[in-house]
Amino acid sequence: MKPPSIPTLEKQKLRTEVRESIVKYSVDYLAQEATNLSLGTAGEQFVIRFEQARLIHARRDNLASRVEHIAVTRGSGAGYDVLSFETTGQERLTEVKTTSYGLLTPFFVNRNEVDVSQRTAAKYYLYRTFDFRRQPKIFTKQGAIDRSFKLDPTQYVASIG
Repeated sequence: MKPPSIPTLEKQKLRTEVRESIVKYSVDYLAQEATNLSLGTAGEQFVIRFEQARLIHARRDNLASRVEHIAVTRGSGAGYDVLSFETTGQERLTEVKTTSYGLLTPFFVNRNEVDVSQRTAAKYYLYRTFDFRRQPKIFTKQGAIDRSFKLDPTQYVASIG
């Protein structure tokens, strides 16, 4: 699945409107949603079912049965949430970012997710689920997160130096 295409001028206008909306109204809502474990878990389970269905449709039931919820079985430090597979059997490392808001809503990624995506770019996928509470939609981006998305620093660690 490819990400939706938005014409350049329309994209800039939408990005500006989204940023203005975030600055004026919803910074707290974004932070709250980023820590909403139930929404994140629901998005991950949605992607697991999607991946299993994709593999079953490709007649790779053996691989579909091996799709693993890494965030649960190994914890959140892996840098991705779901282990799935290409139809060839190659691993597909999948990070899931879920929002109940629209397509252009920014989302949070951490340093580890960016690092893992850079080290494993050939098999790393970010699955962006949005409008999740109304009518879930999804798009994917393969490769390093910093190559596919504009990253803005939102937090720093400070130490006495």
